[in-house]
Amino acid sequence: MTIAQLMIPELSREAETTRRLLARIPADKLDFTPGHGLHTIGWNASHLVEIVGWVPGIVNEPGLDLAAVDAEQQAAPTGDVAAMLARFDSNLAGSLAALEGVSDETMAQSWTMRMGQHEIFTMAKGDCLRKWVFTHTAHHRGILSATLRLAGVSHGSIYEE
Repeated sequence: MTIAQLMIPELSREAETTRRLLARIPADKLDFTPGHGLHTIGWNASHLVEIVGWVPGIVNEPGLDLAAVDAEQQAAPTGDVAAMLARFDSNLAGSLAALEGVSDETMAQSWTMRMGQHEIFTMAKGDCLRKWVFTHTAHHRGILSATLRLAGVSHGSIYEE
């Protein structure tokens, strides 16, 4: 079994968990922040929507130059939960499709994030997916879960539903 074949069901399960949490967000809580300098519920939700869509760029490209990214065009919607969920579903479908048939040799290729001429990091594509998609998703899902509770939005255990 290839790395990609192992990642497909894992990404599907993690995305299902993330989507359930995103769907619990009340529209009137999107601007809630737990404190000065901390991101809002809407920002964390839209970031989770973006993260699930990063797979094709990691698998199919040699890297990403952040200086060339149009942040306005790339940003997920932040003010409409239904639009976020639709974008999440679309991004997930693209990511699952991008993983189909990816070889372990491709997963071992280097992927570089840079800002113009400044290299931020280089790592193997498989490691990048683990760190910047899977682990990063769990990190922001945890933040979103805690922030929702601080905003008075109760929800069950993330992994036991």
